Amino acid sequence: MSELVNTAAAFTYDPLIGGPIPARLTKNVIIISGAGILARGTVLGKITASGKYTTVKSTNTDGSQSANCVLAQSVDATNADVTAIVYVRGRFNRGALIFGGTDTADTHEDTLRDLDIYLTTEQ
Repeated sequence: MSELVNTAAAFTYDPLIGGPIPARLTKNVIIISGAGILARGTVLGKITASGKYTTVKSTNTDGSQSANCVLAQSVDATNADVTAIVYVRGRFNRGALIFGGTDTADTHEDTLRDLDIYLTTEQ
């Protein structure tokens, strides 16, 4: 039992995760070459023509202007396509999310909510 206490004492808070409900669901996607170095928590949009993903930006016109998922791990897609794990459902801290251009959580919150991705504010 003392090992359980030691493990519990070592718990660290994950600032990206906003809560346990709904349960997080992941899948693999392809990040398009040229997207650059993307940090965990980047909100991604899906490019219609290729089916690949890049940072969401509301001024894009290729399909990636609409939020689709949240990057679960940092990746480097500077010079090649990269397979990455993304969250397609869950509750996330709006302050930890990364968007393209001047977009904010408010820009994409309604779209994300329709996808079962909910935003909360860290308390």
